[in-house]
Amino acid sequence: MKTASIGAAAWLLCSTIVHAGGLERSNQSLDPLFEPGNYLELSYGHVSPRITGTDLPLGPYPGGERTGDVASSYTNAGFAYKHQFNELWSAAVIVDQPFGADIRYPTSGSINLGGTGVTVNNTDLTGVVRLAVPESGFGVHAGFRAARTDGHVTLGGASFGPISGYRVDVDRDTAYGWLAGVSWERPEIAARVSLTYSAVIEHDFDITERGPLVDLDGPGPAPALPLLDGRSRLTVKTPKSWNLEFQTGIDPSTLVFGSIRWVDWSGFRVDPERLLQVTGSGLVDLGDTTTFTIGIGRRFTEAWSGAASVTYEKSGNDLVSPLAPVNGQKGVSLAAIYTRDRIRITTGVSYVRLGDARPETGTPDTARAEMESSHAWGVGVRIGYSF
Repeated sequence: MKTASIGAAAWLLCSTIVHAGGLERSNQSLDPLFEPGNYLELSYGHVSPRITGTDLPLGPYPGGERTGDVASSYTNAGFAYKHQFNELWSAAVIVDQPFGADIRYPTSGSINLGGTGVTVNNTDLTGVVRLAVPESGFGVHAGFRAARTDGHVTLGGASFGPISGYRVDVDRDTAYGWLAGVSWERPEIAARVSLTYSAVIEHDFDITERGPLVDLDGPGPAPALPLLDGRSRLTVKTPKSWNLEFQTGIDPSTLVFGSIRWVDWSGFRVDPERLLQVTGSGLVDLGDTTTFTIGIGRRFTEAWSGAASVTYEKSGNDLVSPLAPVNGQKGVSLAAIYTRDRIRITTGVSYVRLGDARPETGTPDTARAEMESSHAWGVGVRIGYSF
């Protein structure tokens, strides 16, 4: 059981830093659901990304201007409570912040993209029930997820031409989805495999769009009109996903763990009504992501354990949205785990090398900057109490 607890604590490594698709900030693990007995958990993480690049030529502008650091630091806080009703039934409540963004191109830097930015705030509440059959090792789980989200986007810089200065404010909305999965366990060797599907959550936001006047006939007699201004509704579907998580003991003190996470980002669209009418295109166009994690944990004494993991997400098309200017990732994480009586404290540090990317705008898509040597550092702490 102590070896199994290494795996449970080591998932801090997998959720301290996640930049999958440029918008994902946790892997939405259900690991607290599999803790023995009743369990309470608090977690906190701080991430400091650095995403920088250089303008590419645009018309007579030769490019070469540095963008400056376009990413802001952020924190994630989480809570989980799991209750074991009897040998068969258990349930958990999890609060986390799986999605978010805080990107802004300084106006003192990039000429092509200066003033462009996005802020997305998100908090999810997950409730899940599990039925386990100890004799077989199999179990099933299902539940709901409530997501509260808001944000705003601005488009600025020479690459946006006549719509530079456009802004959309997205009012807070709460929407609901479901999840379901299966699992298999062999406690005597600390082995577990779980597969979870999370369905699409469809938000119906109230939004306010504002922008410069649009002159449809150029220098012709018709006046410029406020075609980008107005209130409307915006439907956004957060992506469906599959999470495969596994762990197994390889000796009484050593555990191997890992995960494979697939997210359907290609189905994630943000198409404000007036922007779509004027330009024919929306704000975001992302590709699907598959993120792999593999790690090993080792118990050194009754009180102290450690773990290490590596994470990999393949790069896709290097033409990306300026609002998510990364393309794949490679990361390494280390954790120290202290256990005393019913309390387990895990501290971790992670480093992620974010893939080079080229933010694009226009139709056809045209690269406006070259983002290179981007990375992120993260630290986190998780306190678990079993009772």
